[in-house]
Amino acid sequence: MTAARPDLVPVPYRVAARTARTPDTADLVLDPVADALPPFAPGQFAMVYAFGVGDIPLSLSAQDGHRLTHTIRAVGAVSRALHGLWPGATVGVRGPFGIGWEPPAVEGTDLLVVAGGLGLAPLRPLVRAVLAARPRYGRVAVLIGTRTPGDLLCTQDIEDWRAAGARVEVTVDRPDNAWQGDVGVVTDLLDRAEFAPRNAAAFLCGPEVMMRATARELVRRGLAPDRIQLSLERTMHCGTGHCGHCQLGPLLLCRDGPVVSWSHAEPLLLVREL
Repeated sequence: MTAARPDLVPVPYRVAARTARTPDTADLVLDPVADALPPFAPGQFAMVYAFGVGDIPLSLSAQDGHRLTHTIRAVGAVSRALHGLWPGATVGVRGPFGIGWEPPAVEGTDLLVVAGGLGLAPLRPLVRAVLAARPRYGRVAVLIGTRTPGDLLCTQDIEDWRAAGARVEVTVDRPDNAWQGDVGVVTDLLDRAEFAPRNAAAFLCGPEVMMRATARELVRRGLAPDRIQLSLERTMHCGTGHCGHCQLGPLLLCRDGPVVSWSHAEPLLLVREL
């Protein structure tokens, strides 16, 4: 009998834990029921299937051995079904898919990570990997923008990252009465990120309007477009580059992305998505 291909046939995983992050967002920790999928690189994604509903692409927000963690916001039928699962439930998982983040090979490079909203989740494994190898890099800055203080993800991670030597700055769109931090768009935080443009690399994930504005500002400050990576999102159905739903110009994002350089993405993002 031929073994099932994990890129085509969902492999069963069981929900080991569920942690609510915000009223509409939760972390699902998944353990393999039998055979595990191959390791995921930071920035790659899985197709996660809610039985009887459908599947959606989800980036990993953490991986510990064969244990996978996905951060899920309830916005559609499948994400609502997954968000509502509790420990003991079973899902199907295919993957890993796509191209992930590529930290620079040159030691001493300054790193700038910019996240908007739920975009912090796919960047979380990258930040953890970078800080686990902290001596390899120069200055590390993590800039985070979110709608409200209550929507901020990874609050414990933020404290851990600061303790590990990263500069972490947070801004919100709409403060509450208790918020004492910054208010405004995430690009307002760039002045606090210390980096040498000729010796730096940037990683962006969040709404496209945020990534476009951030990438253009970084280029204006001297960062080369091919040293800026961003994670793009389009409707993905197959995950294998066959159905074409995730096409963006010449790219099929499930195969050629989701992480691409700004030098490739800029002309493509000028075309309005229908």
